[in-house]
Amino acid sequence: MIYPKFIIKGNKKKFFALLIDPENYSEKALSKTVKIANENYVDLILLGGSLVSETLERPIELIKSLSNIPVFLFPGSLLQLSGKADGILLLSLISGRNPEFLIGNHVLAAPLIKKYGLEVIPTGYILIGNSSTAVEYMSNTTPIPSNKTDITVATAMAGEMLGQKLIYLEGGSGANQAIPEETIRKVKKNISIPLVIGGGIQTGKDAFMAYKAGADIIVVGNAIEKNPELINEITYQKLKFS
Repeated sequence: MIYPKFIIKGNKKKFFALLIDPENYSEKALSKTVKIANENYVDLILLGGSLVSETLERPIELIKSLSNIPVFLFPGSLLQLSGKADGILLLSLISGRNPEFLIGNHVLAAPLIKKYGLEVIPTGYILIGNSSTAVEYMSNTTPIPSNKTDITVATAMAGEMLGQKLIYLEGGSGANQAIPEETIRKVKKNISIPLVIGGGIQTGKDAFMAYKAGADIIVVGNAIEKNPELINEITYQKLKFS
């Protein structure tokens, strides 16, 4: 079992997950990024994206040949499943009302997930923001506006009551702004399961803000594609809370 360290009640440790969209990496760039992640004790690698044209087998094999960091699937579609991963964030897009992303795709994926023996983390996925992102377009759902904190809090609470093991606040791939500090703080105050923050984290300062406001896990992808050395900065901020 890999994930219980993320859900131990009262665990004060902060975690850092690296999100890798294999469409945006050459093998050389992926190898370099994974090596930096190793050196900085990244806790988890998430693999997936809105559009992935190839199977995930090769990227997973490459990552595992270079690292012992757990690799979990972060699927944007049913095509992004692989038995070579260690586990999967089984995302329910609870901020939207598209049934395919609430339960429909999960029903289709369940037999394969069981066959592969993947570790499953049920995750309440909440899209937040005022600008268009790939997640919004591909899921055909509308994000919760950034200033509607009360709706975000109530949605997170409902996700926990429905049995989700993580609540994930997502600004969306390529988001211009990080999740507001007030939103993170109020959601964290009202749930007892770990809180994940992703999207819009561009700097070490953004990471520090998210951790300080109450994030248990932060996820960074796009900014690290552009600057792999950002991993060092984020790790430094994480260690301030250890």
